[in-house]
Amino acid sequence: SKDLKGAMEILIEQKRQMLSTVEKLDEHTDFASQLIFAQNRGDLTAENVNQCVLEMMIAAPDTLSVTLFFMLILIAEHPTVEEEMMREIETVMGKQELQS
Repeated sequence: SKDLKGAMEILIEQKRQMLSTVEKLDEHTDFASQLIFAQNRGDLTAENVNQCVLEMMIAAPDTLSVTLFFMLILIAEHPTVEEEMMREIETVMGKQELQS
């Protein structure tokens, strides 16, 4: 999928441009920024950075869904944990209705 790869390259270049104009780099500790910094140091090539970001974009939804599935199973198997979670939600949210 050359279109996806091309779009990813554009997004990475936009991120690179943004990083070149910020005053405090220490506030930019996200994954893409760290990959770009590694490329700047010579630890990675531009192709390495593009491939890593692309794989994270493609793999993340799948791994997230599996993680959520097992989390929900574990919560269902441990009712006291579920009760504690519900109390914490009620403490934080109060009478507000939960939204997705």
